[in-house]
Amino acid sequence: MNLITFSGPPSSGKTSVIIKMAAQLALKGLKVGAVKFDCLHTDDDLAYERAGIPVKKGLSGALCPDHYFVSNIEAVLDWGLNQKFDILVSESAGLCNRCSPYIKEITAVCVIDNLSGINTPRKIGPMLRMADVVVITKGDIVSQAEREVFAARVHAVNPAAIVMHVNGLTGQGSYELAGLMQVGQKQVDSLKGSRLRFSMPSALCSYCLGETRIGASYQMGNVRKINMEEQP
Repeated sequence: MNLITFSGPPSSGKTSVIIKMAAQLALKGLKVGAVKFDCLHTDDDLAYERAGIPVKKGLSGALCPDHYFVSNIEAVLDWGLNQKFDILVSESAGLCNRCSPYIKEITAVCVIDNLSGINTPRKIGPMLRMADVVVITKGDIVSQAEREVFAARVHAVNPAAIVMHVNGLTGQGSYELAGLMQVGQKQVDSLKGSRLRFSMPSALCSYCLGETRIGASYQMGNVRKINMEEQP
């Protein structure tokens, strides 16, 4: 079974792109399943079900979503193997832009949209910088010049990635994306011993553990302060 990790900012069009891609793969006789990781709420599992794609979802709640992802990805893989999928897609939204739910030797796709702002590619961090493929969406509602400038900004951050445009509504570009997902994909039957491409955010402080009081005496663990004196 192939495992592909999709990530990207919230509302960038990840689910729509995956569904369009899965439809193209289904035409080739391939069985695709999906797992949706989110924090507090998602209806994306319903969109997968309407598209006829078997799906599981997990909500991290108060936990860091990428810590939640890596703690559950082995169980997710086992589910996909038991379902005898040809391709299993994990979808997760990076929320702090410090995350990168990518695994070495597992294809990583970042979805980002043209409307997110011209400087957004520089803000997303390892989620974009360490992806194998970057899918840019919502190109139909910006000008050609804006599309080209945005794509150039993406390329500047991750020059090694394949950058492509996919329309999550019409499916334009999904055929090419589906074909790309079939080239040189590694068959995965276990992730034991595999490594993440980037370490998870190092955040363990009293507020991570439920503290709600404000004040230096309540701040323990990994605490970082702004140096106010160095700034004008």
